[in-house]
Amino acid sequence: MLISKENICMALAIEEKRLFILDYHDLLLPFIEKINSLPDRKTYASRTVFFYNKAGMLRPLAIELSLPPSRSSPQNKQVYTHGHDATTHWIWKLAKAHVCSNDAGVHQLVNHWLKTHASMEPYIIATHRQLSSMHPIYKLLHPHMRYTLEINALARQSLINGGGIIEASFSPGRYAMELSSAAYKSFWRFDMEALPADLLRRGMAEEDPSMPSGVRLVIEDYPYAADGLLIWCAIKEWVESYVAHFYSEPNSVTSDVELQAWWSEIKNKGHHDKRNEAWWPKLETKEDLSGIITIMIWTASGQHAAINFGQYPFGGYVPNRPTLMRKLVPQENDPGYEKFLLNPQHTFLSSLPTQLQATKVMAVQDTLSTHSPDEEYLGQVNQLHSHWINDPEVLNMFDKFSANLEEIEKIINTRNKDFRLKGRCGAGIPPYELLLPSSGPGVTGRGIPNSISI
Repeated sequence: MLISKENICMALAIEEKRLFILDYHDLLLPFIEKINSLPDRKTYASRTVFFYNKAGMLRPLAIELSLPPSRSSPQNKQVYTHGHDATTHWIWKLAKAHVCSNDAGVHQLVNHWLKTHASMEPYIIATHRQLSSMHPIYKLLHPHMRYTLEINALARQSLINGGGIIEASFSPGRYAMELSSAAYKSFWRFDMEALPADLLRRGMAEEDPSMPSGVRLVIEDYPYAADGLLIWCAIKEWVESYVAHFYSEPNSVTSDVELQAWWSEIKNKGHHDKRNEAWWPKLETKEDLSGIITIMIWTASGQHAAINFGQYPFGGYVPNRPTLMRKLVPQENDPGYEKFLLNPQHTFLSSLPTQLQATKVMAVQDTLSTHSPDEEYLGQVNQLHSHWINDPEVLNMFDKFSANLEEIEKIINTRNKDFRLKGRCGAGIPPYELLLPSSGPGVTGRGIPNSISI
């Protein structure tokens, strides 16, 4: 067997961890035929391969767009790459638009709705049902439950409801909630909602006990992960000190009847379909409790902030990030291929959402990206912490947490001015500010609220 130069280069890129894949194939393929049967809705199951070059930039190499296999075409897929001629350029642009529409749909329905809004509900309900308002864990979680059930109820009325804005404006259409449900069944795991565990699972980090987070990033210039790990470690340190203060005795966690009932309800009722999974963390020690609480607070604060408040700044210009596509990529044997050659710009624009759909998406993203004037941000002292006033040790712990977040803000601002970090600094590159802890009201593209309140 001959070994080509290309194979050697590919093996070397894999060995050096320079190849990455954005893979929506398996999640989307079962829905493609149903989605494509909807009027003015066309999509593919996509895979995109990226190369991390020597300059520190992640660049797309190839895009695979798949349709369900048929008798005449058992391998019903096309692979698109960069090209130097005009036709290939426009085909590549259309292929990228399809990937963006897939990414926008998964972002909204899986990463946003499922993994933050919906997953927080069982924690909040169990906290109110099983923990006394005087319980130390209730007090710790209380700021991170503010307005979440209310905003979720409003979303079910006008955003994710049948015929609502999400179905009208995103590629899955009427199958949006079915897609979200499939994602939950396939890969949602509580333990993997910890940021370090998620990065390890996705191959974006490696275990490193010498690091505060326990992991080292494969790509240093990965703003979400780099800034997120700072926030994660600050939350973890605060939670561990708080839990150790109230659960200093060896059997204090297992003997806490309310706490055990709380965790049991979350697993067995809140996530009934997954109640028998072996990956659920045990709740026997203060370390177990700290790990569980850190995941919950991170989900409600940093994770939701990173996913939500950049929607308008990064996705408000619809041609750059379409939420659906209305046409498949033209093929040479298609009846409309000649029209594409004569006017590729018209083909591209007519494949994007309509003006009405685009306007709806922009309005929704603007609303979701807006901080209210009464927003309560991570680490800020407010009236919700008044019940600690008689416990100076806890207040000192919280003051340290607040000081850590102020220091993190300085670190992030410094990173955004570092020209070596090309993913967040340079001509035309917006600074990555989604995980800056503080913000003013309005669409700021920054700020970490305590809770999922929008």
